[in-house]
Amino acid sequence: MLPQVIIIGRPNVGKSTLFNRLVGKKLALVDDQPGVTRDRRFGEAHLLGLDFTIVDTAGWEDEDPSSLPGRMRAQTEVSVQGADVALFVFDARAGLTPLDEEIARWLREQELPVIVVGNKAEGRAAESGLLEAFSLGLGDPIAFSAEHGQGLGDLFEALLPHLDDKQPDPEAEAEESEEDYDPKAVLKLAIVGRPNAGKSTLINALLKEDRLLTGPEAGITRDSISIDWEWTDPKTAETRPVRLIDTAGMRKKAQVVEKLEKLSVADARRAVDFSEVVVLLLDATRGLEHQDLKIASMVLEEGRALIIAINKWDVAEDASGLFNGIRGALDEGLAQVRGVPLVAVSARTGKALDTLLQVAFDIRDAWSKRVPTAALNRWFDDALGANPPPAPGGKRIKLRYITQAKTRPPGFVLFGTRLDMLPESYRRYLINGIRRELGFDAVPIRLTLRSPKNPFATK
Repeated sequence: MLPQVIIIGRPNVGKSTLFNRLVGKKLALVDDQPGVTRDRRFGEAHLLGLDFTIVDTAGWEDEDPSSLPGRMRAQTEVSVQGADVALFVFDARAGLTPLDEEIARWLREQELPVIVVGNKAEGRAAESGLLEAFSLGLGDPIAFSAEHGQGLGDLFEALLPHLDDKQPDPEAEAEESEEDYDPKAVLKLAIVGRPNAGKSTLINALLKEDRLLTGPEAGITRDSISIDWEWTDPKTAETRPVRLIDTAGMRKKAQVVEKLEKLSVADARRAVDFSEVVVLLLDATRGLEHQDLKIASMVLEEGRALIIAINKWDVAEDASGLFNGIRGALDEGLAQVRGVPLVAVSARTGKALDTLLQVAFDIRDAWSKRVPTAALNRWFDDALGANPPPAPGGKRIKLRYITQAKTRPPGFVLFGTRLDMLPESYRRYLINGIRRELGFDAVPIRLTLRSPKNPFATK
């Protein structure tokens, strides 16, 4: 269980923006009007090596307990139970209000560490508000900007004393029993891409029915649609369950101006979060564009297995040249994961759709793979022997051993000394070796560096 950090404050001080900043995704709906958030929302946050569960709450309002705002406040009060730290957020530009002071009084009565966060602190207009916060008696306030990401280092230092000893132990995780992975479980397969690439048409072709609305207009799909279906493998006649997820088209960020489209794109990103394998659909008549690479990078950053499918292959010109050109551009533009599967399909004629599904199941197997620690360290010893780590400035970097802490996506923890001096090129060497030698194919891999704590560091 990860430690839990709760965000508390009056409406419209930027709690949901802070939540989104810490989880690294726009999970919480944000708008200028107060009171957008009503229910608690949980997210997995990562801050400079600290892992914790972050909880966004409704704005604290002084209303009748039977009213909607009053019930929202009751939800916030209940959510403190089980939390390890509270982030009390106020608007530094507006300064303290009577409602802020009421919240502070309530927090002082709780047996919970509180960190005061002065949000919207960019610029000199916030200085007086930050000074006022010293009067709350909850410690020094942190100057923060959730919108721009300023103050993350200060927030990390404030959270570290409360969360450091509650971090999950990667060694213990690696020694736990193997994660149960059932290759026959439902494959969660999301289809993403630019508008009008043929995502809904592809799903209709797989289902062999007009399940989703399609047409020549771009942007017909707005909500992410999930459809449970069974695919029959033509080679074995075995039926395998699939959950197909159709998503809204993702245009360049500068072109997305309407609020509804912004929400649709955010919904598509959430669909990626809940998928296992993501198919990025290209339009063969338009080739590979910069926006496609941005979408692919987003999918890989989320740790999902990625397949690139070129649709409308039946009308492609110079098919061989197009395929080779896209392959080369992908290897150059997605250097972090070379060799991403590339499949040419046609939703209109049904070309290679079974191949696409088979590749999806195969890459999920690689994405879910766990390597025994003994085999992993045999590879590790060979990798060190073939290419020892450098000694920058004459200081030797000692790499002791490696464990696989998680799967889906595969996550490894490397233990040693002076790891802060390990060059990124050597880190890439290890990741590429894991992928190439241990059968992980073109799936995203996480490598965390962990050094033992220095007992004399504070003396």
